[in-house]
Amino acid sequence: MKKYVLSVLLAATSLLSAQAQLVYKVSGKGLEKPSYIVGTHHLAPVAMVDQLPAVREALTNADQVYGELDMNVLNSTANKERMEQAMLLPADKSLMGLLTKEQGQRLDNLLKELMGAGMSNPQVGAKMNRMRPMAMLTNLTLLSYLRNHMGEFDATANIDSYFQKQAQVNNMPVSGLETLDYQLEVLYKSRTLEREVEMLMCFVDNLPFYETQAEDMTEAYKKHDLNKLLEVMKTSLSNTCDMTKDEWNILIDNRNADWALRMPAIMQASPTLFAVGVGHLPGEKGVLQLLKDAGYTVEAVQ
Repeated sequence: MKKYVLSVLLAATSLLSAQAQLVYKVSGKGLEKPSYIVGTHHLAPVAMVDQLPAVREALTNADQVYGELDMNVLNSTANKERMEQAMLLPADKSLMGLLTKEQGQRLDNLLKELMGAGMSNPQVGAKMNRMRPMAMLTNLTLLSYLRNHMGEFDATANIDSYFQKQAQVNNMPVSGLETLDYQLEVLYKSRTLEREVEMLMCFVDNLPFYETQAEDMTEAYKKHDLNKLLEVMKTSLSNTCDMTKDEWNILIDNRNADWALRMPAIMQASPTLFAVGVGHLPGEKGVLQLLKDAGYTVEAVQ
């Protein structure tokens, strides 16, 4: 069974200039030394870091690294158990029990396509029939990407964790902008089970759309083309599969606002490298603009 991941898709907000980069320097407003923000993408290979010369500047000048979450918290047995528990349905429910007979058959067909076995397999059924629909969706997204990139993509290594591991090598402190509790709340407790089922079946019934979207997003990221990435993220099915305004706020805007409030004190205490999902950076409510609005100078680093 593939390892669980908290998230495999990023979101983008608003249009950036054609010269947008992935690394930004934050200075001014009383900061003695600049801090840096690096936009990451969960599906991009770690080797891509070598294509970002500005990363060396950021790692050299920063004294600490902040991610969305301190990945070290996931190393403890207790927190791993909490993650797995959050991904499970209540004891009196099962995933197939939440679906109609037809929905269950379509899901089972996709599992067989991606894994070679469906819910009728005892091991698969015992593991996956307990999953919340959103946890199943996360796994299906990862499995479909792995199938299309066999030998190219390592789900256990990503750019987000790269910076935290590099910080540890350099004896730099590592911390997170959010707690595990908060992330689990956003991912698995912010929607009704009915909405989770709807989103799961949207993926099952529209696999080519979501696979193309993931491919196009990753290619845009590799080319540092945030304009293209945004264009891809704006594509939709024009139905209830699309994210609602409230869901967008919970996943993106509210978190951006919280981070922008926390970052000044962190940067004032010590020059910092923030490595966060690139979709949180652009737009009027993106982290970059929020820091500019707060009086900081934010500039792309080539």
